Amino acid sequence: MQLKSIPRDLVLKPLSAVSGIVERRQTLPILANVLLEHKGTKLTTIATDLELQISASVEVEQAGEQAITVAARKLQDLLRALPEASTLSLDAKDGKMAVKAAKSRFSLQTLPAADYPRLTMSQEKLQSFSVPQKLLKSTLRLVEFAMAQQDIRFYLNGMLFVLEKDHLVCVATDGHRLSYATMPVEGDFSKQEIIVPRKTIMELSKLLADTDEPIRIDILANQVRFSFGNVELTSKVIDGKFPDYNRVIPTAHTKHVTIDRTLLLQTLQRAAILSNERFRGVRLALSPQTLKIACTNNEQEEADEELEVAYDGGAVDIGFNINYLLDALATVGSTEVTLSLQDSAASALFTMPGRTDFKYVVMPMRI
Repeated sequence: MQLKSIPRDLVLKPLSAVSGIVERRQTLPILANVLLEHKGTKLTTIATDLELQISASVEVEQAGEQAITVAARKLQDLLRALPEASTLSLDAKDGKMAVKAAKSRFSLQTLPAADYPRLTMSQEKLQSFSVPQKLLKSTLRLVEFAMAQQDIRFYLNGMLFVLEKDHLVCVATDGHRLSYATMPVEGDFSKQEIIVPRKTIMELSKLLADTDEPIRIDILANQVRFSFGNVELTSKVIDGKFPDYNRVIPTAHTKHVTIDRTLLLQTLQRAAILSNERFRGVRLALSPQTLKIACTNNEQEEADEELEVAYDGGAVDIGFNINYLLDALATVGSTEVTLSLQDSAASALFTMPGRTDFKYVVMPMRI
């Protein structure tokens, strides 16, 4: 591979877009590399972990027909360390790639492009739709924090997408809390459910921009593909049965209180300082005009907070993992949140006033 007088960012930006999925410890050494593919005037950077593959393409002035793989993190770190306005030359031969910029010269080991494992792309496209990037980004943000991490119930280690008629529902749960958000989609689609792996969701969230530019989502046989800008992200989907989220979301709660979101968040953040480090419990006591928040820890330290609230219903005293409340309150962008309760044994429901597109359910805990 030979590329001369190429701006640093023309290589660094696509490399940064794909290298996030490269794991530091690999079963196959070549998976620590990215594939650089120069075809015609297009330079494509590809990374894969065999479950997920991301490619990003840019136009270059030079035409060529070459490909090589090189260590993703090392190349990225080198390019980042060069001045922004640097112009590069890349020259790969005899198992090494020379990277030159002004009077700097680096030599990196390479592995043959022919040995690089590519994700086999499913040819069967089931359904396809497009939405603005910022709409998908904001919807994922409302849900992704509730995904499980390395749960033995593998189907919880991801996010459920339900495409139906003219909307997309996104749901995640770790068994202790559940987050639900929905967004409109142009078209009339037959119902289809897929579970998108956690790693795919996290990479996608990082790459999406706050723009009205579209992202196309192709649901394939056992895969899903996201295409936006110069990036294409293809992922296997999780084969499993997601829990019935409709049974989890409470519909008959009778105690409702609407609270300033920032005030509640800051109050809980203070209380959390003195919560038990292991169990992270917080007690909420709701009574007419008052919400009391209390935390204690093993050192017999206590935090007691009291908020004035517009509430005149029955009293309820309930415990939660405080992290589950903080996660949601830090994520939603509304000025206020509505907390719906029934009794100390029933799950709590958080919603945003005037909106039906977001619901967050938290199971209570004994304190």
